[in-house]
Amino acid sequence: MQYARHNRFAVMGWVALAWLGLAGGSQAVAAEPAVVIPAPAMDNPKAAGALQTAVLSGGCFWGVQGVFQHVQGVKRVMSGYAGGEKSTAQYETVSTGTTGHAESVQITFDPAVVTYGELLQVYFSVAHNPTELNRQGPDTGTQYRSDIFYADDAQKSIAQAYIAQLDKAKVFPKPIVTRVDPLRGFYNAEDYHQDFLYNNPDHPYIVYNDIPKVKNLKKLFPALYVEKPVLVKNAG
Repeated sequence: MQYARHNRFAVMGWVALAWLGLAGGSQAVAAEPAVVIPAPAMDNPKAAGALQTAVLSGGCFWGVQGVFQHVQGVKRVMSGYAGGEKSTAQYETVSTGTTGHAESVQITFDPAVVTYGELLQVYFSVAHNPTELNRQGPDTGTQYRSDIFYADDAQKSIAQAYIAQLDKAKVFPKPIVTRVDPLRGFYNAEDYHQDFLYNNPDHPYIVYNDIPKVKNLKKLFPALYVEKPVLVKNAG
């Protein structure tokens, strides 16, 4: 397995110790809990039609991809990069935090089964913490920012309205810092990043940071959760 340099690997030793109960006592350190949030007041109705895509950034793409691979109506989830130029869409370069890219996922979904707003509800609730600026958990830098890349005016309106709705309701203890930016392009990440959670379920980073997200999806969104993930290698 190939792994590029990345600050998420710098904390692996500590994370492994924490899970063994050796970092500060006999209790393992718990991952950040999910937040129960209301459904978006503004959303598209479910309707038959062509498959649609959503591009979301919320920290390390391993876990975000893993979450949405378990959502009903999702047909494919690709890890990749958005926000910068095609010429800099490589892992090592993006990891410098100087490219404008954010680690992102491109979600292809059936609008008759799941709405864009429902995907955003999962995104804000269990996939990441939208109040952390340019970071998620142990990972820091603009490449880990919370960012919604909208494909059209409808997605832009739904995203902006939902952020305003959640902030007004004070769902989170701090304001949401999620950006809403136009999608200029999405570039697939390297093959070894695809399906990373499912190819490496015992990786300490995955165990500590990402498996709990999938479990929270199942717990908080049972109507949206599907047990069998849609993997890139099987999605065609």
